[in-house]
Amino acid sequence: MAAERIFDRAVSVRVRGCGCEERRLNVRVNIELLSISNPVHKKDLAVRLTDDTDPFFLYNLVISEEDFQSLKSQQGLLVDFSAFPQKFIDLLQQCIQEQNKDIPRFLLQLVSSAPALDHTPVSLNVVETNPFKHLTHLSLKFLPGTDAEIKKFLANCLKCLKEDKMLLEEKLKRTEEDLTRQLSYTQQSLSEKSRELDKLKNEWTSYTTALSNKHSQELTSEKERALQAQTQYQQQHEQQKKELENLHQKSIQQLQNRLSELEVINKDLTERRYKGDSTVRELKAKLSGLEDECQRAKQEVLSLRRENTTLDAECHEKEKLINQLQTRVAVLEQEIKDKDQLVTRTKEVLDATQEQKVILEESTEEKQRHIEKLETTIKSLSAELLKANEIIKKLQGDLKTLMSKLKLKNTVTIQQEKLLAEKEEKLQKEQRESQEMGQSLRMKEQEVCKLQEQLESTIQKLEESKQLLQTNENVITWLNRQLSEVQMAKKLDSPASAHAGGRAAVSPLSMNFLEPIHSKNGNSQCPVSKVQLNSQLLKASRCLDAHTVPAAGHTANKENGDQLGLESKYFKKKDDSIPLRGLSQNTLNSEYLRPYLPAKAQPQPKAAGTPASAYFPGS
Repeated sequence: MAAERIFDRAVSVRVRGCGCEERRLNVRVNIELLSISNPVHKKDLAVRLTDDTDPFFLYNLVISEEDFQSLKSQQGLLVDFSAFPQKFIDLLQQCIQEQNKDIPRFLLQLVSSAPALDHTPVSLNVVETNPFKHLTHLSLKFLPGTDAEIKKFLANCLKCLKEDKMLLEEKLKRTEEDLTRQLSYTQQSLSEKSRELDKLKNEWTSYTTALSNKHSQELTSEKERALQAQTQYQQQHEQQKKELENLHQKSIQQLQNRLSELEVINKDLTERRYKGDSTVRELKAKLSGLEDECQRAKQEVLSLRRENTTLDAECHEKEKLINQLQTRVAVLEQEIKDKDQLVTRTKEVLDATQEQKVILEESTEEKQRHIEKLETTIKSLSAELLKANEIIKKLQGDLKTLMSKLKLKNTVTIQQEKLLAEKEEKLQKEQRESQEMGQSLRMKEQEVCKLQEQLESTIQKLEESKQLLQTNENVITWLNRQLSEVQMAKKLDSPASAHAGGRAAVSPLSMNFLEPIHSKNGNSQCPVSKVQLNSQLLKASRCLDAHTVPAAGHTANKENGDQLGLESKYFKKKDDSIPLRGLSQNTLNSEYLRPYLPAKAQPQPKAAGTPASAYFPGS
């Protein structure tokens, strides 16, 4: 006898008893198809009602084809016995769908003639409700289970529970082993990461302390140098002031002696003085523009430092993301290993099923041989058939039993082949999943490579920004140094021009100013733009008064002494540089001045009216 379970679910049933109120009860409905092949092949439908909370609640119903014909004629059914189980399951499905509603359309009723369900026959009715009446689609009468049936049912339940328990225990052991392995792996990785973090923290603290100490030492040394330079400049300024006062007194005496002769010269000097005042105003305006450009350059330096800090933060975030991806890759590798183990297990099960198939084929061949032997014996005994009718009947019965067994074995082999096909499909699914996991792992590795390339590009950008910041600081310090040298040159040139007096003092000053340029470049010819530049500088130096000298000293102290966080190596004086203060933007843009400027400070071609910061890259 072979049993095929086709339905097994809990259904809400309304229980009606004689003289009792209607109540709800959750009943498990189990439907099985029983195939019986001895002595005749036939199928029966077995329906069992049980209660999960009450183990002694058992009602059985077995419907054969003959019983179904009587049931069909009694209740006016329109389906055959082969389609009846599926239709009955459809009705139960509709009852399950409607059981949670307040007014269900389909419901199940369990009707008993006794006041309580106490081992009395009951009938299960499938009822459809409508506003007019209750329609009973199907009514089945169930018999209560005997003691033997209840014991058998309880034994089957106990067996199933034990099998479930064994399966759950095996799953629990496997999960515990997997979790312990994962826990140990994660603990090891956590300890390694914590050690690396401590190491990085220690390195970072030592690096920051060393940098802070270095910067504090450099700042103190720069402050001391600035103070020394300030005192030197003050002493020089006092000496120059005394010399100028002496020269002024001498010139007053000479002018008093030659007052009558110098009245005409006085008029010329007043005109020159007005011209000098206008040039001084222009130079002051240019000086204010250069100071504004210096402030802009300092602000750009601060913004570049802020960008440097943001890039450091982004670098740390990228490192965290790389660590997370590495952990995910490790987890995926572990999952791939588990899938490989499962594939090997399924292969073992497949080999076992193939062996069983081979054994069954051998047994069928043996049975066929035995049948052939029996046929030969029947042929040999055909002459004695008239004398041994009883023996022939027995042999025919044996033959029928052998044929039924052979059919059973054929059905078993078909089922084994189906199981084998299912196993092969599962194996192919597992292989596909393993391939997909491998592809996802390759994708993750590509993402990790992309992230590493992004990290390298950000590090390169950070280094480039540092180099740009360094060049900007060098350019700013070079400009400050040039401004201070120009002021010093003006201070040195002003007493010489006052002592020489008159128009004759112009030519030696211009020759002295041009001598370093000729000596540096080695050219005997001087372009026209250089002469114009020297004439402008001579006009500015000739008309400087006592107010411009202290202002120049103050700006020099401000530019040399109060640098914002620059190192001491940028304040070193270079002998091969030329002064830039007093130069207009057109002369700075000239092609004739490029050989005299350093390589970092050479101007680039630009449109008229752009600031001086556009000449230098990265400023």
